[in-house]
Amino acid sequence: MRKFFDPAEESILSMMPVASPQPLQEKAGQEKAWVVFSGKSDWPWLKFLRPGFRHCFVIVHDGTRWLSLDPLLQHTELKVHDVPPDFDLPGWLTARGNRVMAAPLNRAHKKPAPVMVFTCVEAVKRVLGLHQWAVMTPWQLYRHLTRYNNLQLQGA
Repeated sequence: MRKFFDPAEESILSMMPVASPQPLQEKAGQEKAWVVFSGKSDWPWLKFLRPGFRHCFVIVHDGTRWLSLDPLLQHTELKVHDVPPDFDLPGWLTARGNRVMAAPLNRAHKKPAPVMVFTCVEAVKRVLGLHQWAVMTPWQLYRHLTRYNNLQLQGA
């Protein structure tokens, strides 16, 4: 039987330094997000999706740390990356064959997000605060973000 709690792990975690708490309002303006699109998939039934857009995940820079949320079929991988704050994680991922796109973080919604099937796209949309029910595939998410970014450039 698998153990879910290991007392030895608790003691290691308790020795880790804890950052001094800061109000969320000070950090909120510094958060930036990118969506990473990949064409790689070990699952044959995902081959119907557009090549280059078979999976997506999100990376967030909170002003201090790089975080990633990668919703896989077997589990969701959440990581805090041990790299300097000025490390170019989007550039690093792009150099490894991924398509990386800046994405807005919307925290202004007053209504809950629409109920949808849990996919990599839906997980990314929840992190971004994107409530577009018609965006269901990585390719559709990419097109949505492309249109949004183009509008932002035109308005600037």
